[in-house]
Amino acid sequence: MKHHSNKPMLIGLALLISSCLFSQNATISGKVTSNNESLEFVNIMLQGTEMGAITDLSGAYRITNIKPGTYKLIASSIGYKKEYQSIALKSGDALTVNFELTEENSELNEVVITGTMKEVSKLESPVPVEVYAAKFFKSNPVPAIFDALQNVNGVRPQLNCNVCNTGDIHINGLEGPYTMVLIDGMPIVSGLSSVYGLSGIPQSLVERVEIVKGPASTLYGSEAVGGLINIITKQPINAPLLSVDVFGTTWGEVNTDIAAKFNITKKAQSLLGVNYYNYQNPIDNNNDNFTDVTLQNRISIFNKWNFSRKDNRLFSVVGRYVYEDRWGGEMNWTSQYRGGNEIYGESIYTSRWELFGNYELPLKDRVMLQFSFNGHDQNSVYGDMPYVADQKIAFGQLTWNKELGKHDLLTGLTYRYTYYDDDTPATANFNNPNVNQASHTNLPGLFVQDEIWLNENNKLLLGMRYDYNSIHGSILTPRINYKWNSKDKNNVLRFSLGNGYRVANVFTEDHAALTGAREVEFLSDLKPEKSWNGNINFVKKIYTANGTFIGLDATAFYTHFNNKIIADYDTDPNKIIYDNLDGHAISQGISFNMDMALANGLKILLGATAMDVYSKENGERIQQLFTEKITGVWNLGYTFEKAGLNIDYTGNLYGPMRLPLLSDTDPRQEYSPYWSIQNIQLTKTFNNGLELYGGVKNLLDWTPNKGNPFIIARADDPFDKNVQFDADGQAMVTPDNPYGLTFDPSYVYGPNQGIRGFLGLRWSIN
Repeated sequence: MKHHSNKPMLIGLALLISSCLFSQNATISGKVTSNNESLEFVNIMLQGTEMGAITDLSGAYRITNIKPGTYKLIASSIGYKKEYQSIALKSGDALTVNFELTEENSELNEVVITGTMKEVSKLESPVPVEVYAAKFFKSNPVPAIFDALQNVNGVRPQLNCNVCNTGDIHINGLEGPYTMVLIDGMPIVSGLSSVYGLSGIPQSLVERVEIVKGPASTLYGSEAVGGLINIITKQPINAPLLSVDVFGTTWGEVNTDIAAKFNITKKAQSLLGVNYYNYQNPIDNNNDNFTDVTLQNRISIFNKWNFSRKDNRLFSVVGRYVYEDRWGGEMNWTSQYRGGNEIYGESIYTSRWELFGNYELPLKDRVMLQFSFNGHDQNSVYGDMPYVADQKIAFGQLTWNKELGKHDLLTGLTYRYTYYDDDTPATANFNNPNVNQASHTNLPGLFVQDEIWLNENNKLLLGMRYDYNSIHGSILTPRINYKWNSKDKNNVLRFSLGNGYRVANVFTEDHAALTGAREVEFLSDLKPEKSWNGNINFVKKIYTANGTFIGLDATAFYTHFNNKIIADYDTDPNKIIYDNLDGHAISQGISFNMDMALANGLKILLGATAMDVYSKENGERIQQLFTEKITGVWNLGYTFEKAGLNIDYTGNLYGPMRLPLLSDTDPRQEYSPYWSIQNIQLTKTFNNGLELYGGVKNLLDWTPNKGNPFIIARADDPFDKNVQFDADGQAMVTPDNPYGLTFDPSYVYGPNQGIRGFLGLRWSIN
């Protein structure tokens, strides 16, 4: 009986102990929002446990009975970036933890600056801006930004020479000189650097890349006819303390990116980046006795300073220096043959420095001073033809931004000074062609832009720019943009109409003019090119019941050129003839992007562009050289979260493009075939900030010599010593020259580097 009488007491004691223990456990509650709107069905998990909750219709959640300790709280939902918060719980704590999620897949709410020269969410921008985060470019690691853009729809890095592998960037079929490349909003890459200055920007310092397709001359002036590429570097405050990214390929390429930040004082932070690229392994897989890929030795040093000021006003200064030694040519070429006519080689020494910055004036309104200085020294030889050039550019811009009711005004004063000197006919003295004289170009300008909120769903942007070129006189460039969005902001329609202009400098922008393989001829003084562009852009977001997100982006574009300057390779195979077009040129087409994230973690990015780019003169329609009709890109990624393993499959596809032939008997294909570069990569992520990655580039082992008897014309006689010419200076058909050709490396439309493996390592300390 005594035993039975103690049983209720033992039960009561156990209940009392459990009640005490339960009272010591902790509780977490909070709310999840995005853009100040509550989010339902968001998963909230305590990492390492099976405890969690799902937000209700008001975005609220609650997790109870949590043992004291240190945890990582995770908020996740399809279509949004995961957010993490570290928490420490004590006995009896009732902690409130709120989350603000940002959309991951559509990226519509990211802050962009390129379209309107001021910060605005991507959703609210009346100008369509494409944003590519640094992570996008890591899916196919390359040594330079130039190569990284190959997987962006409508953007194509174009090689311009089979020998020295220089290139430029095409947007919607328009050649490189029509593309303005900015670094942190500054027009740094232009003139000489449009051919040689796109390398050496450390990818470890790139925060994101913003792309505007279509003219932006109203805000940015000349060279922004085809579009803008703005490379935005990391802020020191957000950068890791140290990051290292090193990879090599089976061809012998080695690329190293190192970045570190320093807190010099409480008010001064510095970000230092170094990029080193080396390739010294001559390879001739197509057996023409010429290097398939240019040998390079390049170092770039980048230093960014941010200074803390009262009221969070901006002050930043950036410096960059690049030195590159590259050569391509016959396999037995060495530097002792540089500039001679025994063994052919193209050797380029590039030394380039840049200094640029932003300073917000201590005024009530937002007034910003932007400045940049850069110098570019190029010492090069193309066979026995030298090209030595010196370019210096100074740029200053003062902008004032003011909101007045429904109007958001931006006005600016700009000034650009360009000094240029070289040893080509471009700077020859008119009265004495044997004497060269440097050119000095002054370009003051002013612009005004008014962004008008018509109502919650409609916005109008009006802009006008006036420039005075010291050589060509006054130039006006207006533009108008309109944006509509649905009430739920899942549908966005944009319309734009704008004018663009460009002042050409053939020898700084067109590598083919320098090779010496063809004589350069100008039929008249080149006038500035002018264009009108219109495009319509539609964006739609779709969220399905099974957790799949789909983002759609479609654009139709049309550009009409007057005074377009076209390099004529067809009239005379021994010449490149430059003149303003006596007619007009058209670039038109449609592009489509799809961004999909499946509930199982698979991410798919697809893009395609169909375009028609041609000129019309004297009733004759001519398709533009080196311009594909169809292009497609893709990026497929899947993460095995438990294993910390990610797989990326990237690629592009290009349709036929017209290529320059030297004669009617030239046996090479007049049109390129459909061709594709495809890559696969595996990445293993460790908890200590270490990543190992590797894979295969150019899986199909495609190179442009497939289907052609040769790529470089008369590679066995690069100085045309055995070519016989007729009375008109045309190459004759002889037993030694059965096709009547001269040496010419300009038949190039794709990279000449075949399949190769790569292996790399990334490591960062936060």
